[in-house]
Amino acid sequence: MSELRWNPTLDEWVVTATHRQDRTFFPPPDYDPLAPTKPGGFPTEIPASAYEIVVFENKFPSFRPEPPEPSVEGSMLYPVRPASGVCEVVCYTSAAEAELALMDPSKLRELVRVWADRFKALGSRPYVDYVYIFENKGKEIGVTLPHPHGQIYAYPFVPPIPAKEVAAARGYTARTGRNLYDDIIERETRDGHRIVWRNASFVCVVPFYARYPYEVHIIATKPHASLSQMGISELNDLAEALRVIGQKYIALWNKSLPYIMLMHQAPTTGADYDEYRFHVEFYPPYRTPDKLKYLAGSEAGAGVFINDTHAEDTAKILRDTDPLQS
Repeated sequence: MSELRWNPTLDEWVVTATHRQDRTFFPPPDYDPLAPTKPGGFPTEIPASAYEIVVFENKFPSFRPEPPEPSVEGSMLYPVRPASGVCEVVCYTSAAEAELALMDPSKLRELVRVWADRFKALGSRPYVDYVYIFENKGKEIGVTLPHPHGQIYAYPFVPPIPAKEVAAARGYTARTGRNLYDDIIERETRDGHRIVWRNASFVCVVPFYARYPYEVHIIATKPHASLSQMGISELNDLAEALRVIGQKYIALWNKSLPYIMLMHQAPTTGADYDEYRFHVEFYPPYRTPDKLKYLAGSEAGAGVFINDTHAEDTAKILRDTDPLQS
């Protein structure tokens, strides 16, 4: 059962999804629900004997295209509404031991095109205001299915963080007459200390305002607010940037580094978002090879992150870390 409950103290929606308590949690080693269904074997989520990339609706969704009515009656103080939307799973490959950064470059380019297609398709639905593409990787992040996959949430509202980013970009343009992301890229290029890697279409930086020690943002250098505004060459450049940063994370401490990878794009409300810019953010939870960055009192309760490192130092470490050899 899912529904949206309004938090009047923060002016934001909270999703309750009680049925998700029953979702798959670390299945036995010999059962992979995201693998192809073997002939005569136990059925998985994917009824095919082989696949390249698969997208399907989550079995335990937080949102549904045709949601049930809320379980409680709303009020002026506490509005409620049905949890309209879509939750999809994107299986990158049938290989259970693979990961995004180690996929063949052509396969990764194909995955980026799939993301672009799903963004356009889901964003066109009248009840969807925001399409959020992300990957949770590793047990430390809370992942319960190790098979390489990501997710797409199509929200019936614009979530708080991208909404704040849009407002900040618009406010910056109103104050200065310039584009916020153009100025960030110009400053990072001129300074150089926080740049990790770049190609023709994207610059990868540990941002000046990084909240996690090895946080990296991949920012589009052209005025594109979403994947749907990019051409094939730019989508291919995005695939290359994702591969390089992912491989730097693996090579950093010679282990598969967990992370949250997310894409911030323009809302799909039909409004003008020219001031905004497509970017990808990586949040690895480790601050050293064996120490996690925990979200404690200041971060969780006050919303103020405390970073134990300087962006310039961690950027240099990542910049000097060679990607894995193909």
